[in-house]
Amino acid sequence: MTMVLLVEDDAWYAEQQQRLLKASGYEVQHASDAQRAIDLTSTQLPAAIVLDILLTYNTAFALLHELQSYAETSELPVILYSTQTELMNRDALAAYGVVAVLDKTNMHPLDVVRALKKVGI
Repeated sequence: MTMVLLVEDDAWYAEQQQRLLKASGYEVQHASDAQRAIDLTSTQLPAAIVLDILLTYNTAFALLHELQSYAETSELPVILYSTQTELMNRDALAAYGVVAVLDKTNMHPLDVVRALKKVGI
């Protein structure tokens, strides 16, 4: 089973995403903040990361930067979602492994699964 790391600090939203990902055949690990995500990637490397931009304590950008500093995590595909996608430079994000940016305000519940499948995960 393919493992995906979900980084989301909203407990309800994380539960919904985990349920959808598991129903679609993925094993899911959940981190509610960037530090926990880093800890989890050091113990088991996921096939991809699904990441909310705004996290408690720090933003996803801190996590993306940290992931780029290690050879084993620098190539991980990242599905990013936010309510603030209009503020993001998608070309700059691609340098951090971001393969899809989803608008949380109007995304379909299965958009994360579709994005993972689109990149072969």
